[in-house]
Amino acid sequence: MTAVARPGAPTGLHRILGVGFGLAVIIGSTIGIGILRTPGLVAGQLGSPAAILAAWIAGGLYTLVGAVCLTELGTMVPEAGGYYVYARRAFGKTVGFAVGWTDWLTYCAVLGYISIGLGEFVAVLVPRLAPVAKPIAIATLVGFVALQWVGVRVSGRFQEAATAIKFLAFVALVLACLFLAPVSAGVGTSAGVTPTFAGAIVALQSVVITYGGWQSALYFTEEDRDPHRNLPRAMIGGVLAVLVVYVLVNVALLAVLPVSDLARSTLPAADAARIVLGVNGSRAITVLSIVSLAPLLNAILMIGTRILFAMGRDRLLPSRAAVVNAGGTPAVAMVVTTAVAVVLVASGTFQKLVAVASFFLAANYFVCCLALIVLRRREPEAARPFRAWGYPWSAAIVVIGAAAFLIGALAADSSNALAALVLLAAGFIIRASIPGLHARKSERGS
Repeated sequence: MTAVARPGAPTGLHRILGVGFGLAVIIGSTIGIGILRTPGLVAGQLGSPAAILAAWIAGGLYTLVGAVCLTELGTMVPEAGGYYVYARRAFGKTVGFAVGWTDWLTYCAVLGYISIGLGEFVAVLVPRLAPVAKPIAIATLVGFVALQWVGVRVSGRFQEAATAIKFLAFVALVLACLFLAPVSAGVGTSAGVTPTFAGAIVALQSVVITYGGWQSALYFTEEDRDPHRNLPRAMIGGVLAVLVVYVLVNVALLAVLPVSDLARSTLPAADAARIVLGVNGSRAITVLSIVSLAPLLNAILMIGTRILFAMGRDRLLPSRAAVVNAGGTPAVAMVVTTAVAVVLVASGTFQKLVAVASFFLAANYFVCCLALIVLRRREPEAARPFRAWGYPWSAAIVVIGAAAFLIGALAADSSNALAALVLLAAGFIIRASIPGLHARKSERGS
């Protein structure tokens, strides 16, 4: 399988990644700022340690079911591009383009969000840098472009190393809370909250959102040495690792903070760190946040690039988007993705796109869950090296859950849902305006 390339240029993605990268990109893309903030919101809705831990376990198990279902698609169609590839295979190029375009926009917005977040955390550590937080964000993003330009082997190794450091940092936080907390810490078993059904739904939604990122390995199956063997291990192992970390973080926070204090906290990890580490607690959480964002930024840039690459190769966008450099990086796709992210950072418009992204994420996940069912029925004889456990019940669970999230996104923020539709329409207008794009048939079919 070769990528479109200029004369004399290398072609094709490099099949050099393994299960270690798959685990690293999932854990690195998932564990982050969310788990440092969300426990307070969940505690405020549920009010008791048992209910809080049950919500985090339930959210993890739902995520695991989704991972198992989409792993079937990933091993069935081991191509770069993730959600876009499955939507195109099941529903054709129009739906495929819609999913790919909105998925790419989502990752561009997240790139802007993460870059700014990293710049702001650096400014917290060094206050005199606060006026240049945006330039720091842009410089950091450009630095990751330089890293990835060297090649996928180098950026993959960085992802593995940075994620290992992040994982160990969270383990250190858990151990500090469990073994260094004052004896009187964590007193109290209830926040005085009467749990409601609506509150439980809000808590579960927040938990599942915090697990976001678990699908990241799907975007790199074409670069995996053995996707049929490695993808299931990465997806299942990655989700289980995140589940364990999330439950342990909550156990640690409950060991330090009374439930009532946890429920009132907007950044419970920082509150717990102050109790355990004193005046250095806030600084420690800031450092942990920076450590969390580095592998996340690297992974998101790689993912966005692969989406654009796949759409260029399929002629849904200009074929130059599929040009791959000598190191195995889709060069043009990376430059375009980075340029859009930089514009979003400089203009501040990424904030609006981040709000819209929640709708895109819910819609695209729903489409891909349906794609599993459609392809099972339409292509029953297709090779499926990994089959979703418990099908069709597992598929039904993820489809119902995905539909619920989509309906929730529509009901909770109809203005951003409308903005999402405008951005989707803009994508089709842009595609229609590109000269020569429709004149050539894709060798990969319609």
